[in-house]
Amino acid sequence: MSGILHALRELTLLTAAIRLLLATVLGGIIGMERGRRGRAAGMRTHILVCLGAALSALVGLYTTEILNFTTDPLRVGAQVISGIGFLGAGMILIRGHFQVTGLTTAAGLWATAAIGLAIGIGYYEAALLSVLLVLVTNALFPYMERNIKAQRNNSIYLELKAPEQLNAFLAYLKEEYQIAAFHITPPQSGLNGHLGLEAELPASREGEIARICGELAQKEQVVFAVELTQAQ
Repeated sequence: MSGILHALRELTLLTAAIRLLLATVLGGIIGMERGRRGRAAGMRTHILVCLGAALSALVGLYTTEILNFTTDPLRVGAQVISGIGFLGAGMILIRGHFQVTGLTTAAGLWATAAIGLAIGIGYYEAALLSVLLVLVTNALFPYMERNIKAQRNNSIYLELKAPEQLNAFLAYLKEEYQIAAFHITPPQSGLNGHLGLEAELPASREGEIARICGELAQKEQVVFAVELTQAQ
């Protein structure tokens, strides 16, 4: 087994083809999982990222081992890792006013590029293990995160009128209750001119939700304030 791995780490036309093919397969596996979840960056995007990163690593090795250039073979790969940030930024969207999506996909693209570099260099074991860990992270951790949020739910829902005073009211919430995370939603009442606001209290205020809802319900611009449960 060690002899086969040693042969595969030699830079030849055959090993280069194997590495590029492996990058295509592993990038496709990660992209398939993202595509099934309806993400913008699916199988083709992840394949191209992984394949391009693997080729960049191969170019670096080729210039030093075959062409005998006195240069750092990892210099091209380093530019891939920094450059992939521009592509990852395109996956990050801000929906509404305060909800950010696409961070996991952007991080997955960055990890896929690193996997491609590992394949291009010939570090097959790390590349295969990384793909497994990426898949496990994307498949299992969302359930764990939802369970944690269900156990520690510090969110409240406010229905507001006079939305033109929203900025001043948000500043008040930040100063008075240290609330920094907000999410604008359609009003639960469905009334025109009303605005829904989900606010996440800091963990230190977990036992004060009922009191805070009562205080906020007395404000002129607040129609009602309730604790936000998972069912909502």
